[in-house]
Amino acid sequence: MRIFLLLFLSIPLYSQSVKTDYDTQIDFKKFRTYAWLAPGDSVLNRERLDKLYGGTITYAANQELKIRGLKLDSLQPDAIFVFYTSVEEIIKYSQSPTLSVGVGVAGPGYYVGGSAPVAGGKITATSMEDGTLKYSMYDTETKNLVWSASVEKTFSMADDIQKILTDYTERIFKKLPIKKKK
Repeated sequence: MRIFLLLFLSIPLYSQSVKTDYDTQIDFKKFRTYAWLAPGDSVLNRERLDKLYGGTITYAANQELKIRGLKLDSLQPDAIFVFYTSVEEIIKYSQSPTLSVGVGVAGPGYYVGGSAPVAGGKITATSMEDGTLKYSMYDTETKNLVWSASVEKTFSMADDIQKILTDYTERIFKKLPIKKKK
């Protein structure tokens, strides 16, 4: 029972944890080079909003891959990486307390009362973004997906988005089954 309670209480702490999946039959040591395929890269899909931060995303990922000993090679890569992003606007509404004035009348055997709002109750809308960042790794020899990882985060457009992308890319690549080189 204690273990269940501990697990239940720890769930909110990891609501922004990295979700990952990979092929356990693959020897990831064979991957020495990689290249990038732009998200939605096709003639029909040239302009995508996720390319706005594409440079930040690939730069942060390149740093993590370099630490793991992989080299960028766009001619004959061992692996292809693709990133995906999605952002959905969330609007939260809140209302300030309402001030009411009431009147009451009482007499022998009867009571009457009433109130009317006179101030307050202002409704405020707050805009937040719910974002997802995902990386996928494909084996160029077999053409199969061998690893993918993603994370979700709620943020505001006033936040330092480049820092968020860099921090979460680092968290994601900690889950890549290729260890850092010393």
